[in-house]
Order: sequence, then C-alpha cells, then structure tokens
Amino acid sequence: MILPIAQVAVDNATIHFDRLYSYRIPQPLDGKVWPGSMVLVPFGRGDKPRMAVVLAVDSCEGEDVPRGLKTLHDATPEQARLTPDLLELVRFLKERTFCTWFEAVRAVIPYGAQYRAAMVDGHPVMQSRLTRSTERVYTLAGELPPKPKPGPRQQAAVEALRQGPLTARQLDEVGISKSTLDTLCQKGVLMVAEQDKALDLFAGIPFDPQPLTLAPEQQRAYDALLPDLEDRSPHAALLHGVTGSGKTIVFLKLIERTLELGRKALVLVPEISLTPQMIRRLKSTFGSRLAVQHSALNNTERLLQWRMIQQGNADIVVGTRSAVFAPLRDIGLIIIDEEQEHTYQSESAPRYDAHDVAKKRAAMENALLVFASATPLTETYHAAESGKYKLLALTQRYGGRPLPRVDFVDMRAELTAGNPREVSNRLVQELRRNLENGEQSILLLNRRGYHTVGMCATCGHVLKCPNCSVPLVYHKPQQALMCHHCGHTVHPLPTLCPECGGKIAYSGFGTQRVEEELAELLPGARILRMDQDSTSQKNAHEKMLAQFARQEYDILLGTQMVAKGLDFEKVTLVGVLGIDSLLFGQGFRAYESVFSLVTQVIGRGGRAQLPGRALIQTAVPNHPVLQLAAAQDYEAFYREEIAFRKFGLYPPFCAFCVVGFVGEQEGAVFIAAQRFSVLLAQFAAKQPNIPLRILGPAPMGIAMLNGKYRYKLTLKCRNDASFRALLQQTLDAYAQEKLPQKASVILDFHSDGDL
Repeated sequence: MILPIAQVAVDNATIHFDRLYSYRIPQPLDGKVWPGSMVLVPFGRGDKPRMAVVLAVDSCEGEDVPRGLKTLHDATPEQARLTPDLLELVRFLKERTFCTWFEAVRAVIPYGAQYRAAMVDGHPVMQSRLTRSTERVYTLAGELPPKPKPGPRQQAAVEALRQGPLTARQLDEVGISKSTLDTLCQKGVLMVAEQDKALDLFAGIPFDPQPLTLAPEQQRAYDALLPDLEDRSPHAALLHGVTGSGKTIVFLKLIERTLELGRKALVLVPEISLTPQMIRRLKSTFGSRLAVQHSALNNTERLLQWRMIQQGNADIVVGTRSAVFAPLRDIGLIIIDEEQEHTYQSESAPRYDAHDVAKKRAAMENALLVFASATPLTETYHAAESGKYKLLALTQRYGGRPLPRVDFVDMRAELTAGNPREVSNRLVQELRRNLENGEQSILLLNRRGYHTVGMCATCGHVLKCPNCSVPLVYHKPQQALMCHHCGHTVHPLPTLCPECGGKIAYSGFGTQRVEEELAELLPGARILRMDQDSTSQKNAHEKMLAQFARQEYDILLGTQMVAKGLDFEKVTLVGVLGIDSLLFGQGFRAYESVFSLVTQVIGRGGRAQLPGRALIQTAVPNHPVLQLAAAQDYEAFYREEIAFRKFGLYPPFCAFCVVGFVGEQEGAVFIAAQRFSVLLAQFAAKQPNIPLRILGPAPMGIAMLNGKYRYKLTLKCRNDASFRALLQQTLDAYAQEKLPQKASVILDFHSDGDL
C-alpha cells in the first residue's frame, strides 16, 4: 500500500531549527494537499496543533513508513494554497535572507489570507484569520407566476434583474427588501449566491484618459525600452531623469503598451504618501482594473484587493514594498519608482530588498524591470554604467521649465545676529512673499516631535528611554516624553532631574516646534504638518495631499514623506531645515542619503508655469555634498561617491552583511558575538577562495532596544551561494553550542552598517 507523505515547515520555528518534518496525509485529504498548501499538524511532545506549509509531497510503501510518523490534521482549500510562483518567492526569501519558512510565507501572503489553528467539537481545524467578506448576489432564474398575483416590489425586482445579476445592496438602493427577494427565491424566480464583496477603492476617481504626449527626450527613452518590453525576455533598465523630467509619463506609455500586449504591470512606490497621486494617474488613464497593496489598507481591504489580483481581475497593481509579492500572473513590466529609497528594504524578518525580489520576478516572468530616480542608488547607477542595465537619461524638465534657484542660509550667522529660532529670517521673508503672491511652500524637517532632548542644566543628565539607549522626545500636544523606537511614554512632563534634582531644560527642534514658530511669525498662514504623528489615521496621507492640492493650505511642513514624488503646480518655494544632523550620520550611505533627500525636495518646486526657488538652512553651507545637491549635479556626486566606495571597499565593490546579536545580558551577548566571529573565521580559513573581512564585534548604533542589548559583526563579503553556505555552516555550529540561548542572531544584507 502506497501512503502519501507531506514534507512541511512549521510556524514558530527559530532560524536554527527551521527544517522539514514528515507527516502522513490522511485518506480524506489524499489528493488535496500539494506543495504550497497550508496545513495543521501535531507538533512536539504534546502534539500541540501548529500551522505549517507543505514544501514537498512524496509517497512511501506502507512497510517503509517510519514508526510513529504523525498524521496531519487539516489542510486549506486549493484556492488558498501558494501558487508555484509564490512558493518560488518563499524559497528565494528563505535562501537569500536567512529567515524561517513561515516568516517568508507571511511576507508573501497578506494577514487576511492566512489561517490559524482552532478547536471545533474537540478536533483541531484550520480557520481563516479573517471572516470572509462576502455579499449576496441575485440572478433571474425564471418568470413570475401569475398566481398569487405578484406585488409591485416583486415585479420591480424581476425587471431590475433582467439586465443581469445584482447584489443585495444594489437592490436595496432601489427599494427592494430582503424579504421580497427571499420570497422570489422560494418561488424559484431568483437564484442567490455568495460572492466576495466588491471593493472599489477608487470610485471617486473618474476614468478620463488623456492622450499621452511625449517630449522628444521622453520618446527616445520610450523607443529604447520598447524592444525590451516586447520580446518576452527578462531585461532591466535605469531611467535616470532630473526632478520634474516627466518619468511618470514614460511609465504610463510603457504600461499602455504592456496592456496592449495582453500582459500585466506592477508599479512600486516607496511611501504610502505617494500612492494617491500614482493611483489617480493610473485610474484616470486605464480605468478600474487596478489594485493596490500597502499597509494603510485594513485587513479586509487588503484581502479583497489581493483576491482581485489572484483571480485575474487586475491588470495593474500599485503599492509599496510588499506589493512586490502581489499574485499577478504574466507580468510584462515592473517599475520601481524613486528606487533610491531605503523604504524598499524590510527592517524585520524576512529582511529583503524589493529590488532583489523584483529582479527575481522579472526573471521568472520574462518581464522588463525599470528602476527610476533622479538620484539613483550608487549601486544601481554603477550597474547601469557598467552595462548590466540599460541606462536612459532625461536631462531636461518636462516643458523646458528651469530647475529651482537654490540659496544657502548660514545658521551660524543667524545665531550671531540674535535669531535663536529654527526658522531663519530669510526663510520667513520668502514665506511671506509667497503668501502675498498666493503661492505655496514646502518645508522639509526630518525630525518629528517638539523638542528632541531633555537635559539637566545642573549635572548634564539626559532623559533617556529605560528600554532603549536613545533620548526621549518631547511631544507638546500630549505634554509627554516619547520613545520613537519602543513607544515608551513619560507623563506628566518631568521638570526636575531624577539624578540630582536640578532643572530639566528642553532643547532641539522637531516638526511640532517649527509649526508653532511659523504660526507665531506668519499669523495668517495656513500650515499643514505631515509627519508620522499627524498621518496615523486611515487615509490621512491622501486627505492631506488633496487638501494641499486644492490650496486649502499655504505651507506643507513635514518629514521625508514630503520630499519625493509630489507634484503641486502652485509650489514655488522649498525650504530645507535641520539637514546637518543627517549629514554627519552613521553608515556609509550617509552622504548619498543627504544628497538624494535635498535634491528630491528641491525638485518639488517650480514644476508648472511659476519658477521655483529653494533655501537650505545649514551651519556648513560650503559642504560639497550640499553644494552638489543644490546644483542637482548627480554625475559629479556619483564620481565622488564611487571613488569613496572603491577606496573603502563598500558596495558595489563588495556585499555588506551585518550579523546582529540580541540578548538580555550584555556580557553574554558580547561573548556570543565573539564566538560567532571565531567560528566564521575558522570555517572561512578552510575555504580561502571565499573573500571575507570580519569587523567587530561592536555595539550597534542603538546599543539597547526594548530592554535587550545589541552587538554586531560587520562582514565585507561576496553574496553568492558559496558564502551563504559558509554562513549557514557557522549558524549551525553556533546553534550546536547552544549560543542562541544567550543571544539570538539577525542577518541583514541590506544594512549600511547598522540594524
């Protein structure tokens, strides 16, 4: 007798014990369990029900089945399993990021489509984490009988349904109640069925396609990309265009051709704040076969959008990082807009980069992958310059508009002149001028809160989070100190030092304080603050940007979310505040981040008929990175940056892997990190063909987070199969010595030197 056997990976496994386990498939489930199926299995000594994913299905002669082999409890229906493509992405994440199987599964499937263990009538079963969101749909099945004489509502229902099926909600809107419909179903006149509830997130956006007119430079870029789009082979390109050069119109033209070819398009944007504008362009141009995937959707909305994609009812998917896993089939085009943004990298397991997943999907689907940015990542531009990607440049602003004029304000001179505020006198003058002219302004300050540090004026003690080694930030509306990492809150606001009893002085500045200063300096100005605190409510990004677009506000003040991708015709002034703290930040990408941020935010001005201007407030106005950003000279910055990367051996000239160690006792964490370093060096010595440099161990930038100590090793390596095998060998040896009990391990191939 041949018995089917499932090889599964279970939920809640650590990276050190994440291996495959064998289970018998019971006869009722025979033929209903495939690779990619979610199943429920008895696990461990107590046989506690645990979720698992099937990675292989084998068969075995009855006498060869190992004694004591357990039988799985339950399996999800076929439509809920991972397709072969999604299962391939799960394998890719597991291999490349050293996450567990189930961490990869959770990244690929939205919460609402996942299952959990439950007990029904004493038996372990699987239940969907989200109650299926359905609605009744009615179809005409026959004619009304003449007797008993039908009422007017019954007649109205039959006439309405002659045009085709309608939902209960649609019928209710024309006055036909459920009781009327139930009666007609009993008579056999109507048939009723359940279907997924329709969800048109973009009902308010009219379908209003406009001719896509390309400028000569845009047409050349489109013509160069067209053969790669049409030949059904994997290709990659970098569309490098100055801010306001009209990259989006090139995207739309490429999507238009993709749909004509009968294929699908995937568009990634780095921030939730950028999705409303992209959705508006796509919906108005291409209509309703558009789906969205991002974290601002609630679980029901995200699930319904995911099912819409899964069922083949979407031609275009737009979203943030996680949309790269959308279950689209026959993808012809993948676009990563503002590709330089760090938000494309996941900061929790699996620690993937959407760039890498997009490359994998383009290879799987034989699609064209287009990276786009005014300030591409150094690694991306290097790949394009060296011929790995096709390089296309847009050097002129759309419509021939000039780039904004940029001036610097030396904040040292402001202080000397007796201005202690964070807003310079020159910036106040320029803002006032804009108010008088009925024009709008955008101010960037990448620091939320009111004051950024509370310090004792007597002993110098800084008020820090008890769980994290960072200062607490004063938030004025809440009259409290808050930790921006773990959420710890101190209320009421301390006024005396806990160490010596001296007076606490609050200093530094964030968006809340600058908003208050602007209100005092410009009493009539309508100020819109956009940061993590003000955009916590659902659809807040979309509502705020729509209000600003309707010119209900004069000044948009915000963090990085206001720096990129936004297009407002009345914005003529951009101000950059507090950039110096980023300029001297940690990590080898610090200069690249500052150059990109300043270049991008300057580009928000002067995008229509009115010319733009920008002011950069800084204590180092002659700093070369700021000067190059002001000149919008990416090529000159790239030459400087690539020389630094080569000299210091940083990406793209090596791969960069940070191995983090986290535990409750600092000494034990340090010893564990040290032992991992020794083990890795010993194994590497036996394979001298694998290039490797090991730096550390050293404390992370935030040495304590959520009450746990953190150390790191920095590895300069070549991220290939042989190195990953070496790393896995070291992880196995680390586990055998029971060191994970002292410190858990985190691996990140996308860090700039910290976690």
